[in-house]
Amino acid sequence: MDDGRAQIIERGVLTAPDETWDMAVRRTEVIGRLAAEPRVGLAAADAAADELGISRRQVYVLLGRWRAGEGVVSDLLPGRSSGGRRLGRVPTAVETVMAEVIRSRYLTRQRRSVAAVYREVVRRCRTGGLPVPARSTLARRIEALDPVAAATAREGVEGARRLRSAGGDPPSIDGLLQQVQIDHTPVDVEVVDERHRLPIGRPYVTAAIDVASRCVVGLVVTLEAPSALSVGLCLAHTVCDKRPWLERLGLQAVVWPMSGKPHEIHVDNAVEFHSEALRRGCVQHGVTLAYRPKGMPHFGGVIERLIGTMMQMVHELPGTTFSSAAERGSYDSQASAVLTVAELNRWLALAVAAYHGQVHATLGQTPAGRWAEGVAAGGRPATVTGETAFLIDFLPVIRRTLRRTGFTIDHVQYYSDALKPWIARRDRLEKFVLRRDPRDLSRIWVLDPDGHAYLPVPYRTLARPPISVWEQRAAIARLRRDGRAQVDENALFAMVEQMRQITENAAATTRRARRDAERRLATPAPRPDAPAPPPPPSLPAEEGADDEPVQPFEVIEQW
Repeated sequence: MDDGRAQIIERGVLTAPDETWDMAVRRTEVIGRLAAEPRVGLAAADAAADELGISRRQVYVLLGRWRAGEGVVSDLLPGRSSGGRRLGRVPTAVETVMAEVIRSRYLTRQRRSVAAVYREVVRRCRTGGLPVPARSTLARRIEALDPVAAATAREGVEGARRLRSAGGDPPSIDGLLQQVQIDHTPVDVEVVDERHRLPIGRPYVTAAIDVASRCVVGLVVTLEAPSALSVGLCLAHTVCDKRPWLERLGLQAVVWPMSGKPHEIHVDNAVEFHSEALRRGCVQHGVTLAYRPKGMPHFGGVIERLIGTMMQMVHELPGTTFSSAAERGSYDSQASAVLTVAELNRWLALAVAAYHGQVHATLGQTPAGRWAEGVAAGGRPATVTGETAFLIDFLPVIRRTLRRTGFTIDHVQYYSDALKPWIARRDRLEKFVLRRDPRDLSRIWVLDPDGHAYLPVPYRTLARPPISVWEQRAAIARLRRDGRAQVDENALFAMVEQMRQITENAAATTRRARRDAERRLATPAPRPDAPAPPPPPSLPAEEGADDEPVQPFEVIEQW
């Protein structure tokens, strides 16, 4: 596992223009299919050339780049120095006119023809003194529209039904990681802080399950509410080898080999699943992002059942809140709470390992056995070795102008000597693309102006302590309430320190303060040199125990 200090290459995930990116995605579909063949003959190359509108020679060039690359979309992006055909041929103003006319004239229930829409584009371009695009250019923009969305806009929901699966049945899933369903929920158990062992509330769990094998492939427990970051963390847990994570939990004997890059992730329509970072990150790594059709909850039935079963299991833990107040009755969840977040993680890992070894009623075999069969038939799924590099593609995106003092984000300055060459020519540079981990604001990742690599840039004042975005926002809000019209960095960190001191003083008596302290102490990201936590006293050792109250179920419901 990497330590996050090296440069992270960016090859167009955010910097490529939409038209260029769409072209690379289309090339990936065709060239990726050809690359799976041991030999590509002239007939297959000619067919691909016709499909992509390029020459046979270009097909073989792209095929070589794909096989020499990493199997991601950016492998087939045009060279950045190229200014020839297909790059920048249509001015931005003309693209804007076409997009507006398509939206207002084509995507309507009046169902105007392409010819009628093109006449309107010609009229608007001539009125605005803009060059008139070819009709084929407009036709390509229309062809690139999502078929279901376009049919819905022009013909209504019933008109688009022919483009959906018959009868609303979910498609058949056979291969490993062909579809991975992801969702999150509050955990029905109160957890305690590490220091005082007093209750701090309910955490959240984000889980991922492979539909074909019913194996749990990703699991993240946090004190933060579900967000785009939760999804990115769960994906990183899915695609990376889980052995280092298990070692940090003190579970070296637990076997959890179910990891790899999914072909498709299936999610509901929550806001966190629609972020720019998630969408582009999925496309960059060849992961299809599919949304559950509205009104069809059975499309997410596998993950819903997983989460429901997990909550039923949790109901036997001390400190459970059960599913409702009526079910909880007079049981005092807070007084009975004994597990920390780390111990809950450990217990869930043991429970998942036990589940993988039990016969699944739907499969007729164990999930681990089905996974092993899939690996034997199709090979072990590709995993990601650079967890930090992978996670960066899913972190929130910020755009800022570079100044002499570096970057300023929410009153905090960031600077590194690596910025000096860009500061000298900052007047000629556009806004930089920045990414930051909301759990640790002590550094940001800056994409260089050429779009080649991300560079880590720390606080300008290195003595500042790491803080999280929720601490920062709370400090700014408190300064505003105190009448501070202008917020500067010194005042911000002084307020954070004051809030932390208040939290420390109140931690023994205030549940909210203990939760805030635990969120602050949570490790932002896996580190190779992080010491493994000691085995929690409330859990059995790997060999088992007789009287411990927190043990995985002997019989686990099918997920």
